[in-house]
Amino acid sequence: MFKTIEWTDEGVRMIDQTRLPGEEVYRTCRDYPEVAEAIRSMVIRGAPAIGVAAAMGVALGIKKSGAKTVPELRAEFETIAEALSKTRPTAVNLSWAVKRMRQVFEKSLSCHPSDAQAIGAVKATLEEEAKRVLAEDIAINEAMGRHGAALLPERGTVLTHCNAGALATGGYGTALGVIRAGVAAGKAIEVFADETRPFLQGARLTAWELAKDGIPVTLITDNMAGHFMKEGRIKAAIVGADRIAANGDTANKIGTYTVAVLAHENQIPFYVAAPLSTIDMTLATGEQIPIEERSPAEVTHLAGVAIAPPEVPARHPAFDVTPHRYITAIITERGVARPPYLESLKALFV
Repeated sequence: MFKTIEWTDEGVRMIDQTRLPGEEVYRTCRDYPEVAEAIRSMVIRGAPAIGVAAAMGVALGIKKSGAKTVPELRAEFETIAEALSKTRPTAVNLSWAVKRMRQVFEKSLSCHPSDAQAIGAVKATLEEEAKRVLAEDIAINEAMGRHGAALLPERGTVLTHCNAGALATGGYGTALGVIRAGVAAGKAIEVFADETRPFLQGARLTAWELAKDGIPVTLITDNMAGHFMKEGRIKAAIVGADRIAANGDTANKIGTYTVAVLAHENQIPFYVAAPLSTIDMTLATGEQIPIEERSPAEVTHLAGVAIAPPEVPARHPAFDVTPHRYITAIITERGVARPPYLESLKALFV
């Protein structure tokens, strides 16, 4: 089984998702700027995975620090945190991970009287915390799978969009974790994977993951989903999330909103699977979620080859927001939330 990301003595090792499915290549980031660039360039992607990467990036940056005093170390921490926090704006897991590492950083510093003792302790503590973030993420995904598997049909085809599997997390997956758990429970589930233009996460990553696991998967283009829903071929749709507002509005890969509307029209349940760290209770609605705009070249070019006239402009919002009214249920590690989400999501944090 491949490992999406891991801490090693040399640095943060991760599978290069830009090279899949053609090559299974691993990259070792030896300092925090390399981790930041890996997140920015989508060598690693998926909200939970970049949360883990951010935690490890902080730990790696502090491990490499040459600071001699606590004020110097604190200033360096702020530089590292800012660099990692600015890599991608939509996924809240990234800022959640940096905030968590900041809390551990401050608590560790306060426990030691001398600068030398404090600096040494902080380096060790942050490394252990980064490893803990990874281990917890995998356990959370497995719990999510157990809660969500019961919602899937005993047999039939489930549609998914983008990649919300082991590649998008520390391991196992959110939406694909639910599918994996359903298959493990004996359900005869097949998957339709949307290709997910323009970055092709469904074609390159989801199809690769599921084929590697031996789970039957059929690749379709994004504009085929409605056709297969109308034909009765799809029994449920399940996706991951990059940020969920307090009212249940959900930001996920561009095209998710389309799938949700089509599912609603065809009376097909539409599920979101995401950890509590993806739920941003500080945002009242999805209108407040920042949407990352990526390079138009990712739309006008495919594998470096132009597929559109050079004089034609393009847009590339990387995410869209699905209103909560289209979401049948939100699956988390603490259970399944159903409408009204203002109440059910809040109850998960108690």
